[in-house]
Amino acid sequence: MTVSYTVPGLSTDDAEQVVAALQGRLSAYNDLHLTLKHVHWNVVGPHFIAVHEMIDPQVDLVRGYADEVAERIATLGASPKGTPGAIIADRTWDDYSVGRDTVLAHLGALDLVYNGVIEANREVMALTDDLDLVTQDMIIAHTAELEKFQWFVRAHLEDMRGRLSTAGADSESAAADDARADG
Repeated sequence: MTVSYTVPGLSTDDAEQVVAALQGRLSAYNDLHLTLKHVHWNVVGPHFIAVHEMIDPQVDLVRGYADEVAERIATLGASPKGTPGAIIADRTWDDYSVGRDTVLAHLGALDLVYNGVIEANREVMALTDDLDLVTQDMIIAHTAELEKFQWFVRAHLEDMRGRLSTAGADSESAAADDARADG
């Protein structure tokens, strides 16, 4: 992304690196809030209402993160891309694969979704450690809340010994299958 100006104290080369990383977060957050709404609409079975209602505040939070990231991109002198095409172009992950299914199946799949988002956020945190502490601070705050929500998800998947029913799953469908079988 071309940056024609940036904030004081940040070179345009550094701003371009930060903007590129933030564009990936913007697309991931847009994808995540759509995925969460998909789960909200498609979760069924026992504990439906608890999970249905647990997800909406997270949708709102993640939509807010997308807005913050887009505004940071603009502050750094670039144009944020929030279109469906941008999500597809930036995507390094597969589309969410679970349709109408049980609470546990969706939560098992969501656990893996959160793994990917959080790991990518941590990469941006490392990149911005030397480039832009303001951006890093924003991503740190986002990651703390995302990790807390993942804990909410995992509490449904965890047994009394702390073992996740989805441990070792390497795809959303495998995690959904493992969670469904354990429930």
